[in-house]
Amino acid sequence: MRNISPYFALLFGCLGFFSSVAIAAPYPERPIRLVVPYPPGGTTDVLARIVSQGLTEKLGVAVIVENKPGGGNNIGTESVIKSAPDGYTMLLTNPANGINATLYKNLPFNFINDMAPVAGIVRTPNVMVITNGMPVKTVAEFIEYCKTNPSKVNMASSGSGTSVHLSGELFKSMTGCKMTHIPYKGAGPALNDLIGGQVQVIFDNLPSSAGFIKDGRIRALGVTSVAIEPSLPNVPTIAETVPGYEATAWFGLAMPKGTPREAIDKVNAAMNQLLADPKMLKRLADLGGVPIPGTPEDFGRTIVNETQKWEKVVKASGATVD
Repeated sequence: MRNISPYFALLFGCLGFFSSVAIAAPYPERPIRLVVPYPPGGTTDVLARIVSQGLTEKLGVAVIVENKPGGGNNIGTESVIKSAPDGYTMLLTNPANGINATLYKNLPFNFINDMAPVAGIVRTPNVMVITNGMPVKTVAEFIEYCKTNPSKVNMASSGSGTSVHLSGELFKSMTGCKMTHIPYKGAGPALNDLIGGQVQVIFDNLPSSAGFIKDGRIRALGVTSVAIEPSLPNVPTIAETVPGYEATAWFGLAMPKGTPREAIDKVNAAMNQLLADPKMLKRLADLGGVPIPGTPEDFGRTIVNETQKWEKVVKASGATVD
């Protein structure tokens, strides 16, 4: 009895080895946080809630939207960058992530270097909308009113450095309009004040304004894309009045640098499946969204290209925050 069979010795040795090694569970095995760097009600938030429902179904775990507004998008972005790179924290990326790289001179992070691109979602036009109390009906009339009454036009935005802000700055630089920029912590509160008449104009991402335009609470003068937006067929492009004017917004998913490729690929595949779903495409089209499917590398190139594009706009407009 004192001698142990070599077969049992081998068995006990194998059991000991496997008990000391953590076997990775298949991803994902618990809820995923989707951080929105704005308060509820804006385009980024609207898209996040649509996407979170679809990803929950595709991934088999809850994808929970968490709003972290403030700092012109930077507070929520930094919180994701500092999160564990385990695949359980994502950022709903948006144009401000590209714009802020130039607009802010002392950011505590480098978005391109510190985040891992996961998947593109949509590209949308912005839309120039005014409060119903303004006595203008066209972009040309707005420009004339603005030049005649420079102290009476307050331009709202969803925050300094957003595409909403820079679309307005581009309009100002190309038309000579003088407007006072009023930044808000998201499109939701900005639109509430536009409806109430506290501000006169906003160059908003279309998804957050679409419902208010259709129910008549605000008035659309023009879209920022070079072509007519199908969901607003009666609204002209701003470029028809201001030749060369163009500004669109892009949205996607990103995770902290160092996130396992398995997690990135699974979420990317799920997002691409959603962007091929006719029901999802209909929801996005109703909001003016054109899907941008592809690989993580494809979305990474979008981020780099947009950062370079908006760098030129920021420098040309002279806009700055710090």
